[in-house]
Amino acid sequence: MTVRVLLADDHGAIRAGLRLMLDQAPDVTVVGEAADGAAAVANARALRPDVVLMDIRMPGTDGIEATRRIVGEGLGQVLALTTFDLDEYLFGVLRAGAVGFLLKSVGAAELVDAVRRVAAGDGVLAPEVTRRVLAASVAGPGAAPPADAPGHPGLDLLTAREREVLVLLGEGRSNQQVAEALTVSETTAKTHVSRVLAKLGCRTRLEAAALAHRAGLVT
Repeated sequence: MTVRVLLADDHGAIRAGLRLMLDQAPDVTVVGEAADGAAAVANARALRPDVVLMDIRMPGTDGIEATRRIVGEGLGQVLALTTFDLDEYLFGVLRAGAVGFLLKSVGAAELVDAVRRVAAGDGVLAPEVTRRVLAASVAGPGAAPPADAPGHPGLDLLTAREREVLVLLGEGRSNQQVAEALTVSETTAKTHVSRVLAKLGCRTRLEAAALAHRAGLVT
């Protein structure tokens, strides 16, 4: 399977560099580029990429709003790629529905791996921001109540196996790692993950991981 990628960045040189890194992978192809958020949304509608590499600071429609539209219309998975790890960018784009956040200092191998993982249904966070995301998810403003409280009846709907999957998501495991831990195929692991997200009302794996921490299932 070839992963189809759309590049959204207002700097042509950066788009060229990203294309160069991704072109090294035989199973990844860049299907289009966009210099601003509005163009990213339009191109996503036309091209239906698997993954959109989304810059956040762009003229006109920024990357956060573009992410909200792309995710809202189901046009592809968004992996944010930015120079700055400011909280307003990090949490803004994750709340908009991005399933990953990386810094532009990422190496070619790490970028290709991240694109593959996002296309496969995993979430990706730069090591520099992972702890901040977990901390905010566990105790940040507006955080939901613990999953075993009356406000989260979805936890009671999980089977014993699905609860195991939730714990693994809370530990940051990929689909492949979930499959290995449960001794099942990766396809079966993906099915379990999808059911867990649906029962808990979570849009992304990151939301489910945060819920697992709030529920005390992961320490």
